[in-house]
Amino acid sequence: MRPQRVLTIAELAAITVLGAVIFAWPFFASSAPPESVVFGIALGLVGVLAFVEAGARRLDARRFALLATIAAIDAALRLVLVIGVEGFSPFFFLVLVAGYVYGPSYGFLCGATSLLASAVATGGIGPWLPYQAIACGWVGLAAGLAGLRRAGAVSWRDVVALAMVGVVTGYAFGMLLDVWDWTTFYRGSATFGFVPGAAAAELVRRFSTFYVVTSLVYDSFRAAGNAILVLALGAPVIAALARLRSRFTVTVVADAAV
Repeated sequence: MRPQRVLTIAELAAITVLGAVIFAWPFFASSAPPESVVFGIALGLVGVLAFVEAGARRLDARRFALLATIAAIDAALRLVLVIGVEGFSPFFFLVLVAGYVYGPSYGFLCGATSLLASAVATGGIGPWLPYQAIACGWVGLAAGLAGLRRAGAVSWRDVVALAMVGVVTGYAFGMLLDVWDWTTFYRGSATFGFVPGAAAAELVRRFSTFYVVTSLVYDSFRAAGNAILVLALGAPVIAALARLRSRFTVTVVADAAV
């Protein structure tokens, strides 16, 4: 296995494990990790991943400029539509497409940095921010995993595959963020609230009920909106980013005559 592939697998494993610990704590602990720790993990994941990607020359000046451009566009979109329309926001479209074209590591960086930039633009900085950044990073990571086998011209299969990712991540993003809402605002609620110290099976039942009652319909608008945007605009945007990627890629060919 090539060293770069091993490095990518290690990066994705670290992102998955550390992120999972942050979101899964209600099911094995009675109190949340300190806010400073959660912020540190979220910012550390973004910073370390960017450093490793730059060191491996997968995040050069041109890809960094594209990353900053996507983050700026998404921040502007979120400034106009902070909450979105019944759960749907165009914010996720560029994160999905960039991840699909440039890979899971770049997708995670794109999602996390876009969310952080938009939080600064909208004043949405608070204890919920690291959860949002990691969850949005995972949206780009999932799109990147779906696009690992992409090659050649953009086909309808690419668009359909990415639309399916948009549906799944539309629900997953909302479900992940509901963990923070559930443990913060519904602690101790008799019907479906978070009860510290309860059995894991009971907590899963309570959270499932909470999600269905409070968020399922709302997240359905996000999932459907992601799919519609990808189906409508995905092909030309994927093709445009793929052309940029080919221009960013430099192949060095050894001269056999030397």
